[in-house]
Amino acid sequence: MHNRLSGRNLLFIGTMLFGLFFGAGNLIFPIFLGQQAGQNVGRAIVGLLITGIGLPLLGVIGMGLTRSNGVFDLAARVSRPYAYGFTVILYLTLGPLFAMPRLATTAFQIGLAPFIATNHQTLALLLFSLLFFGATWALARRPGKILTYVGKWLTPLFLILLGALMLVALVRPMGNLQTAARGAYASAPLLTGFTEGYNTMDALASLAFGIVVIDAIRDLGIDDPTQIASGTIKAGVISMSLMGLIYAGLAVIGTMSLGQFTAAENGGITLAQIAAYYFGPLGNVLLALIVIIACLKTAIGLTSAFGETLHGIFPKIGYRWLIILACGLPAILANAGLTQLIQYSTPILMLLYPLAIVLIILAVCSPWLGTSRRLFAMTTAWTLIPAILAGVNALPRGLATKTWAQFLISLNARLPLAALGLGWTVPALIGLIIGILISRRPITHH
Repeated sequence: MHNRLSGRNLLFIGTMLFGLFFGAGNLIFPIFLGQQAGQNVGRAIVGLLITGIGLPLLGVIGMGLTRSNGVFDLAARVSRPYAYGFTVILYLTLGPLFAMPRLATTAFQIGLAPFIATNHQTLALLLFSLLFFGATWALARRPGKILTYVGKWLTPLFLILLGALMLVALVRPMGNLQTAARGAYASAPLLTGFTEGYNTMDALASLAFGIVVIDAIRDLGIDDPTQIASGTIKAGVISMSLMGLIYAGLAVIGTMSLGQFTAAENGGITLAQIAAYYFGPLGNVLLALIVIIACLKTAIGLTSAFGETLHGIFPKIGYRWLIILACGLPAILANAGLTQLIQYSTPILMLLYPLAIVLIILAVCSPWLGTSRRLFAMTTAWTLIPAILAGVNALPRGLATKTWAQFLISLNARLPLAALGLGWTVPALIGLIIGILISRRPITHH
């Protein structure tokens, strides 16, 4: 007798997954896109949705189709040593070393900095990051409760607050959609939206959060692999549909804001202007709540996924110790300056991203291509070198001027589509074709 996943629980799991994904970056970024794209906003949104939602959705679907228990399970189809390396680097980057410190800094900069005198900001950020990660740790201590905390409390609250702001902005628009497009959005809005959505890095998060969804479904007493797989996929569809609606709405609001404000250098500034325009001084408080809740729920998900996954790979290290590390380290790093963090983590993200996308595509195509180790290993091997080149290409200036780096950067520039940051795609395709051919060949035994 297998329990079935009720519609109500499925909705909560979908909402939880949306909540895990939707951090402050996802809030700021479409507004900025809307301002830049102007009258081409429609095509820019389509481009953004293909990668910004399509890739993460495929990641969740791939987890379901291959019935993987998480990213390690999926990467182990290449080889076990590769799976250890890839999983640990992925979780350290998405967890304590980069994404999590950035969550606290972003929440502070947009939510609280406007209320605090400049000379007190350093101390205020320190106190805020300690409180923020203290709360994250407290809410991530019991992974079985994540569905309740994120899916039933924080996300609905976040949606109500953000919904209020978006509704007012759409009902009483500041301007129209007929403003001039800027930069690359003027000539190639669809492609620019596409590459920008690729840069949201949510495809990496979809691999990381897979385990949280799978565990939440299991905690509801469902143990049949087919049920878990279909539940995971349906939750993915719910969360991404919600994300698509919000992305599109925010982008349109961003374009219309040009009726009142000049284009800002990032979406955070515009978001603050919009909140203040409609709600006066209360707008700042509303925005602070929206941003802090957005960052908190993502931090809880990342902490829990970090603890569960690494405890699964290294059973000797307890979940409780892992989440102390996952919250302690970013509490310090959040104060180290966001710019440095981004400089050093971008190369690692650029390296991980092609490898993650290849894993996702192989997983999604597994019903047709199978899951042969030769196929996974060959495609990954061909992707690895251009992925390393993409990482080197993103090195901070001090390192990029070294002779070896210059040589590798010039190699990277020769790859087709390298200018779009997609230099890995052609080699990956070659690896895929070779992989399909050799995986079809029967293994001969002498």
